[in-house]
Amino acid sequence: MLIDRVAGADRQALAELYRRMSRKIFAFALRHLNDRDLAEGVVVDTMFEVWKNAARFGRGSSVSTWILGIARHKALDEVRRRARYVPFDETTDVDVEDEGCSAFDIVAARQTRERLNECLARLPGEQRECIHLTFFEELSQAEIAELQGVPESTVKTRLFHARRKLKIMLSRRADCVSDLA
Repeated sequence: MLIDRVAGADRQALAELYRRMSRKIFAFALRHLNDRDLAEGVVVDTMFEVWKNAARFGRGSSVSTWILGIARHKALDEVRRRARYVPFDETTDVDVEDEGCSAFDIVAARQTRERLNECLARLPGEQRECIHLTFFEELSQAEIAELQGVPESTVKTRLFHARRKLKIMLSRRADCVSDLA
């Protein structure tokens, strides 16, 4: 119903939709661009497209999948514009540490996240995106397939290979190796 209100030029509905989706869009764009300013630009551009095209929402997917699809195209446009992919930088962490954790727990969690991000950065782009959409955005394989414009079986294959590569990389004590990507 919120998207219908946005289609009717309801600014309060757009503000509510922005409140609900902006963090997801930002995290998604940040994973692709590794630049907070560019990621914020993707959020703004995405929500502007939503405002302009809400009446075109086809109901064939969920609103969040449709919006993340727009964000994906905006982020990929930016990647093409920059003509390179920059791996996600752990210093641009979007999570807030739990106040009940000890300093040791916080350092250990950061090291684990840093290692995981290093390994994720070594995955091919399509596999990395599937992992992000599955585990960070909690999209179904069908939604990811729709978003990427591929069959669901392709998403399953990408996830299978990505998990296998991550398991190998994370099981090694040394830094991740690039020959697996």
